[in-house]
Amino acid sequence: MRARRVAWSIVRLIFGLVMSIVIMMLVYRSALNAYDFGYRIFAETPVSPEPGLTMSVAIVEGKSVMEIGEILEGKGLIRDAYLFYLQEMFSTYHKKLQPGVYELSTAMTPEEMMGVMAANSVDDLEDEEISGNSEESSELVLEDETIDGNSEESTEESGEGGEAE
Repeated sequence: MRARRVAWSIVRLIFGLVMSIVIMMLVYRSALNAYDFGYRIFAETPVSPEPGLTMSVAIVEGKSVMEIGEILEGKGLIRDAYLFYLQEMFSTYHKKLQPGVYELSTAMTPEEMMGVMAANSVDDLEDEEISGNSEESSELVLEDETIDGNSEESTEESGEGGEAE
């Protein structure tokens, strides 16, 4: 009778240890998966290296971010639509994605794709005008550099011809 109790105690101890190990492994794996998912929200890499595959994507008015993510995932531009949804939520492009037809590449990160899809956003245009970084001011700087150059080529290219000022 006493041997039976000792055997039963040993079996319960071994079973408890095995269950503890299994639970610890599940917690460890879950923590790794959660960390990986969280890391990917802010540091997702492109689906493929440069030059990648370029595709046209049409986003129509009224599409939610999740639906846009499903379109991109269906075309192979991103790995996970739900991850794209979270990336948009935590990005500077939150609620700025615009309808349109876009040329997106598998070599682009989701953040870069959002930048392309939000390029015509009213807020972005206002921010660029305030900071002085609009496309027009960039062109003016390039033209000024060309005009101020001392070579004849630069003045001929700018349409002034003749000698440099």
